Amino acid sequence: MSNEHDHHEHDHHEEHHHKDTFITKYIFSIDHKMIAKQYLLSGIVMGIIGVGMSLLFRMQLAWPEESFKIFNILLGDTFAPNGVMRNDIYLALVTIHGTIMVFFVLTASLSGTFSNLLIPLQIGARDMASGFMNMVSYWLFFLSSVIMVCSLFVESGPASAGWTIYPPLSVLPQAIPGSGAGMTLWLVSMAIFIASSLMGSLNYVVTVINLRTKGMSMTRLPLTIWAFFITAIIGIVSFPVLLSAALLLIMDRSFGTSFFLSDIYIAGEVLHYQGGSPVLFEHLFWFLGHPEVYIVLLPALGITSEVIATNSRKPIFGYRAMIMSIIAIAFLSTIVWGHHMFISGMNPFLGSVFTFTTLLIAIPSAVKAFNYITTLWKGNLQLNPAMLFSIGLVSTFITGGLTGIILGDSTLDINVHDTYFVVAHFHLVMGISALYGMFAGIYHWYPKMFGRMLNKNLGYIHFWVTAICAYGVFFPMHFIGLAGLPRRYYTNTAFPLFDDLQNVNVLITVFAIIGGAFQLVFLFNFFYSIFYGKRTVQNPWKSNTLEWTAPIEHIHGNWPGEIPHVHRWPYDYSKPGHDDDFVPQTVPMKEGEEVLHH
Repeated sequence: MSNEHDHHEHDHHEEHHHKDTFITKYIFSIDHKMIAKQYLLSGIVMGIIGVGMSLLFRMQLAWPEESFKIFNILLGDTFAPNGVMRNDIYLALVTIHGTIMVFFVLTASLSGTFSNLLIPLQIGARDMASGFMNMVSYWLFFLSSVIMVCSLFVESGPASAGWTIYPPLSVLPQAIPGSGAGMTLWLVSMAIFIASSLMGSLNYVVTVINLRTKGMSMTRLPLTIWAFFITAIIGIVSFPVLLSAALLLIMDRSFGTSFFLSDIYIAGEVLHYQGGSPVLFEHLFWFLGHPEVYIVLLPALGITSEVIATNSRKPIFGYRAMIMSIIAIAFLSTIVWGHHMFISGMNPFLGSVFTFTTLLIAIPSAVKAFNYITTLWKGNLQLNPAMLFSIGLVSTFITGGLTGIILGDSTLDINVHDTYFVVAHFHLVMGISALYGMFAGIYHWYPKMFGRMLNKNLGYIHFWVTAICAYGVFFPMHFIGLAGLPRRYYTNTAFPLFDDLQNVNVLITVFAIIGGAFQLVFLFNFFYSIFYGKRTVQNPWKSNTLEWTAPIEHIHGNWPGEIPHVHRWPYDYSKPGHDDDFVPQTVPMKEGEEVLHH
């Protein structure tokens, strides 16, 4: 009775202090669960924009110089006169597509959504270490998204120096049309985005270290939390480097310095820059750019660990090896950036050093892949949509990783550098794998976020069409890349050499359009189920982690009354001596019961 009384007291206290108005509850919320939803919805909107752009430039590649009404409607007369796409807007679409997908969809939807949702719930905390800082980090992210989208409407055109914004294209306003105001907005947007990312990451790290509940030692943390924790550390180490590069670039553009510019002539005119080095920018950019791949990928792998263990009804195989591999990947990811620069005139000896460190990363990656496969082996598999997307991730992680061995070797890379082979590789290993992780997380934790279930059959349709189309798009790209087709050319009609590859481009585009269209199935399922989905039970997947002990009805503070204590690691599935095939972390150890994960 006293417990019930406490419960009411607590609720009343919460209501009195927090749930005041619509604005403090839904807009400027400091509740981590609401902020996670805000990140997710923003990520979905940015994803629609990013995927839409890719479909536009794929149509241009498949049917170059054709007139499309939709080009004229979406791009206007300036950029698509009579429905024919101009070459400079093609470059701008590729640039903004890359930027949006890498930073605003994958980084935000994975770290922003799932770190926010799961860190306090899975470690047994009332909220993040600083709810206010968490809110500010979301609104900075929102502001940077708005600025990035606004840059699309600049008269001279959006930034078009590629998502890597190499100088001198990105520095000299007269270099290409997209180097004007659009480029400045790009840089401002990224600077704000980095500030948001750093605030978020610091919050995640402090929360994991300081706010774990009683009994939750580091070796009892779910692998999701380990992944988010290490990801946040990589972000804190590498994002400031990109910020410095962006600030120096702004100085070069607007204040006449020449950090990244050497002797340059434009149309016979000698510019006053001297002494800078564009290669310095490449070093600074890729010092973030490569860890960024893992900032995107590690949360997806963490989500996959959780989903695969839960739906195999088996303990995750090699828990400690998985933690060590996450730490090893994080460390190695910061010393491999030079493999993006093998043909930038790098000293061949330095190239061989970067080749060595790059190939080393295959070892912890293989540990993860083998451990997933071993967890699945002889498991009692529940093939729901979250599980299918997780298995899909293991598949694309392996296929994308194999081509990484080719690109990581300087002698082999020189032959396929800047061809579609590179595009195919990083889209599979970073883009598709991370998206699969995101979808797995959404299908798995949707009941926790919205209190309702997603429609399973629509989930199956979404998975199978997405999986077939993803390979349909990126598998053929390896072959046209090996045939020498360069990336970022808006048409290849000037080269008779590539005429035979045009049919492959058409095939890729057809797969892309079908795959893009079927994301509407997911969007319908997502938004329809928020209001009309089947109501969820407390623990729909029979999972062991703490978030399923919190009530379905969201309260600020996560648990009414006392926070649950932890007595075991999170992967006690199908453990001998127990009646159920799952033993939640809150269940005390029995007399003489073995601890599994050592």
